[in-house]
Amino acid sequence: MIFPPNLSLETLNNWGIDTMTDFLDIQFTKIGEDFLEATMPVNSRTKQPLGLLHGGANVVLAETLGSVAATLIVDKEKQYCVGLEINANHIKSVRDGLVRGITKPIHLGKKTQIWEIKIFTESGDLSCISRITMAVIDKK
Repeated sequence: MIFPPNLSLETLNNWGIDTMTDFLDIQFTKIGEDFLEATMPVNSRTKQPLGLLHGGANVVLAETLGSVAATLIVDKEKQYCVGLEINANHIKSVRDGLVRGITKPIHLGKKTQIWEIKIFTESGDLSCISRITMAVIDKK
């Protein structure tokens, strides 16, 4: 397992209080051996004017998952992680319900990490695929 063994969903969800994560109601729902999962509602806070899930909201979910995952696997007393680059391909529009994002590592280096994030509709269709590169920074 790449994540701390005593990690709880409550801890992850508490990190987001009073942040964009909280505003968009992103909730961590599962911790696996090599993945994190979170959901986000498709509602007035996450839709664009045509009534579809906003692509930027997808990116917020993706960056939240990748950033939290990256942070969890470094020694937080010695290092921290920041986003270096993110991209997203929007594949299927979503009008309502919840979307579910899952992140898995592609590369876990000493100075960079790359995480893939797939976002699915409630019916299991892939709606977005994203990749984030994280810089691992030494604390001074």
